[in-house]
Amino acid sequence: MPADPRQRVSETTDDAILDGKLRLRQPRKGHRVGHDAVLLAAATAARPGEHAVDLGAGVGAAGLALASRVERLRVSLVEIDPKLAALAAFNAERNGLGMRVRAMALDVAALPRAFAEAGLEPGCAHRVLMNPPFNDSARLNPSPRARRRLAHAATPDLLAVWLRTAARLLRPHGVVNLIWRADGLDEVLKLLARGFGGVALMPVHPRQGMPAIRILVRAVKQSRAPLTIYPALTLNDAEGHPASFAEAVLRGRSMLPLAEL
Repeated sequence: MPADPRQRVSETTDDAILDGKLRLRQPRKGHRVGHDAVLLAAATAARPGEHAVDLGAGVGAAGLALASRVERLRVSLVEIDPKLAALAAFNAERNGLGMRVRAMALDVAALPRAFAEAGLEPGCAHRVLMNPPFNDSARLNPSPRARRRLAHAATPDLLAVWLRTAARLLRPHGVVNLIWRADGLDEVLKLLARGFGGVALMPVHPRQGMPAIRILVRAVKQSRAPLTIYPALTLNDAEGHPASFAEAVLRGRSMLPLAEL
């Protein structure tokens, strides 16, 4: 079992997601687990005995949510920040998932050799899920906190690099799931045209009547199936109250249609 990273308890908090099904230790400051990780897991299909890789896993929220839902699923959590990777390992153990989930400090942009040395050979995964940093660093003021900046700010080629890594790790007809900015959909589709097909999209609206802020995406390696657009997910009604279906998804009681593949 990894060393308990709560040695400096004042720097972390102990939080619950999925109606308390998962307990997560996470940094008090910097990037915090939010709706995006839960939605990503709820949009990802998986079967018992498969292997899923969570790229940019942070403290493990999305990968652990998927592992807790699918029995006998093996999950590899890849996170560039060693302290977050240690928290992810700790969270896997404390939620009883340590036998099926392992966390590693590894840059998604690392050379294939580094992945192989970590036990992630080309074609090893049935599924890859990822919540990459997607705020354009050229369009906003970067955070003075290095970890928060790393978690949120995207370089121009970041998505291309992450999708290349996903394609390498996936076996033929393996599936990638990601969440991205809604206004960056054109970039996602352009990049997925290189080696992926069967693309499925679900816009996510913060409130009824407001434009989408996120897009959930599923794509299949080497597929030639056509594009599918699912009905949008709206998180809150016009008065700002949680929408019933969205609330059920965020509490882990319902899955999204993207997870039906």
